[in-house]
Amino acid sequence: MHLFSLLTASGTHFVIVGGLATVMHGVDRTTADVDLIIDLTPESARAAIDALTRAGYRSMAPVNPITFADAATRATWKRDHGMQVFSLWDSANRSPTVDLFLESPIPFADLWRDAVDMTFRGITIKVASLAHLIRLKELAGRPQDLADVERLRQIENTRRQP
Repeated sequence: MHLFSLLTASGTHFVIVGGLATVMHGVDRTTADVDLIIDLTPESARAAIDALTRAGYRSMAPVNPITFADAATRATWKRDHGMQVFSLWDSANRSPTVDLFLESPIPFADLWRDAVDMTFRGITIKVASLAHLIRLKELAGRPQDLADVERLRQIENTRRQP
C-alpha cells in the first residue's frame, strides 16, 4: 500500500509540505523525501506511527518510533538535539524517506483548512496552500527553499492573473 493510502486508512490527518508539495504545485525540481505535517494529537501521531511501522518504515534515530507520539519527547528532541523532523525510512527500499515535523510552524488547523485537495493514485490528499508553503520555506531559509520561494511566487502571481 502506498504511503498516502496507509496514512489515510489510519485516520491520520496530514498535509504534504516541502519539496513534494512544491512539485505538486508545478515547480520542476527533484526531491528525495516526503515532508509531512500531521495532526500531532497523541492519538493521531500514534495512528500514523503504527501505520508506518506496520508497513515496514523504521526510525532513522535510535529510538522506538512510537515515542514520536509524545509531545514532551518531541520537545526534548528539538531542544537537545536540534531536530526539526522525525525521519522514517522504508526498510524494503520501495518508498522514499518520510520526514514528520516535530511541530507545525503554522497551526495545523490553519494548514488543514487552507490546504489544496489533490488526487494521487485515486485518493484525495491535502497539499499545503501556496501561501503556507511559501511561509514554511521562508522559515526554513536554506538556499533550495529560498529558490523554491521565488518559483512558487511566480506560480502564485500567474494564478492571480485574470
